[in-house]
Amino acid sequence: MTPEMPAIAIDNLVRRFGRTDAVDGLTLRVEPGRCYGFFGRNGAGKTTTIKCLLNLLRPTSGAVKIFGLDPARNEVAVKSRVAYVPDSVAFYPWMTVRDTLDYFASFRERWNQATERALLDQFRLDAGKKTSHLSKGQRTQLALITAICAEPDLLVLDEPTSGLDPIVRRQFIQTIIGAYQDGGPGPRTVFVSTHLIAEFEGLIDQFTIIEAGRGVLTLDADAARDRYQRIYARFLDDPGAIDLPGAHSLRRDGREVEVVVDGNAADVMARLKARSPEALTSEALTLEEIFVTTLQPGGVVA
Repeated sequence: MTPEMPAIAIDNLVRRFGRTDAVDGLTLRVEPGRCYGFFGRNGAGKTTTIKCLLNLLRPTSGAVKIFGLDPARNEVAVKSRVAYVPDSVAFYPWMTVRDTLDYFASFRERWNQATERALLDQFRLDAGKKTSHLSKGQRTQLALITAICAEPDLLVLDEPTSGLDPIVRRQFIQTIIGAYQDGGPGPRTVFVSTHLIAEFEGLIDQFTIIEAGRGVLTLDADAARDRYQRIYARFLDDPGAIDLPGAHSLRRDGREVEVVVDGNAADVMARLKARSPEALTSEALTLEEIFVTTLQPGGVVA
């Protein structure tokens, strides 16, 4: 892998089921070493895209590559560098947790036993317990251990924290993923599909929002926060009609106006300031708020 080679490259991907395009012309790039968010509502095409990446589904058209390799033609080479945690995990029911970890480790060139011990302890998993007796959350924890301990170059996570309680979820996101990315001799990449966007806020470097199988927004996280701003103004009296082209209305209540802007904060601030408000402030939106604003834009303030 060279610095110029994307960890993931998706070009005009289409995956059709009957007459339905689950993925419809999606294109994106994930550079090595980044934590990339893949956001969308249920049914938007996120899991279908991931399955095409991992050769679990064949694209109807378009191309997907991981580290420059076609996952269908170079399946072993690709999967030796990738770990995947799906939104619903299952294990051989007759195996214990210990058996399962040993089974997964047998397929890997690398396996970090120190990390395994630490995560078993952190998740409080009983290594002698059969996987058939694990709760949904515990099965997710076990899947995360099998993925992290393999120390892959690319970690693909599809709703990885579903079923985890809030404390374990926070520990996993803030500690485990961060340690995974920082622990390798080379760049380690995370591709995470999640609806719990707020919990990954501090880790996401770049993201794509997908709707109806199409990419509708791709931005660096910092650039997105600079571009999407919430502006609040309070006036001494009811300001009446205000012309704010391109602004999304969040709230209008008497003397108070609160709007979201997309790249035109300076213009909106100037228009509001010209009306001599007694208070005028702005702040960046969170990634979750940007997601909601993108898919459910409000009307223009009038």
